[in-house]
Amino acid sequence: MRVEIWTDIACPWCYVGKARFEKALAAFPHRDQVEVVHRSFELDPHRAKGDVEPVLTMLTRKYGMSQAQAEAGEDNLGAQAAAEGLDYRTRDRDHGNTFDMHRLLHLAKEHGRQDALLDALYRANFAEERSVFAEGDERLVGLAVAAGLDAGAVRAVLADPDAYADDVRADEQEAAQLGASGVPFFVLDRAYGVSGAQPAEVFTQALTQAWGDRAPLTLVQDGSADAAACGPDGCAVPGA
Repeated sequence: MRVEIWTDIACPWCYVGKARFEKALAAFPHRDQVEVVHRSFELDPHRAKGDVEPVLTMLTRKYGMSQAQAEAGEDNLGAQAAAEGLDYRTRDRDHGNTFDMHRLLHLAKEHGRQDALLDALYRANFAEERSVFAEGDERLVGLAVAAGLDAGAVRAVLADPDAYADDVRADEQEAAQLGASGVPFFVLDRAYGVSGAQPAEVFTQALTQAWGDRAPLTLVQDGSADAAACGPDGCAVPGA
């Protein structure tokens, strides 16, 4: 079974939702047969690279919140993250463009390090004091190398704005086609969708239902005897 998860590194509910989903997956009896693929979604795709501002400033400007409302929202998110065992800085974080991070996640996917890099980016953005947006490409290089990627390959991607750009855009177009207007958005075997950072129990229910509803394999035959095939005991010899 395949689970595709559309997320953005700037999305705090994606950070929390990943932990909740993984809690459900860890207890799922068929977890070793579940493939998880992370897909790209930008919450602020039109923000220019290098345009960085404090999260609280962004919240008051974009959503018309008061400073007190924005701070209360961050405090609530901090409590939700703590309940999942996650560190979360409720003050002095910043916000910026995540496109290069998504491009690196596609590089990481090719090398089997996508989940590790996503975790590293989440920690850097939500838990660490150093900015993941304001310190330039070398900050991303360091995070990617710590996640198991080659520094030269990472720098090459960052130096080429077209590298993996089509992959990011394809993910975003697919999200729109599936009806996802926000993230996190989970799709199980292209049959079930779960929107938002739901409780672990909801993910458990979704995994169980998707697993149970998988269509059995239908063999197509022409009515004749079984065709020759190879098996554990060897290969049938025609005419033998």
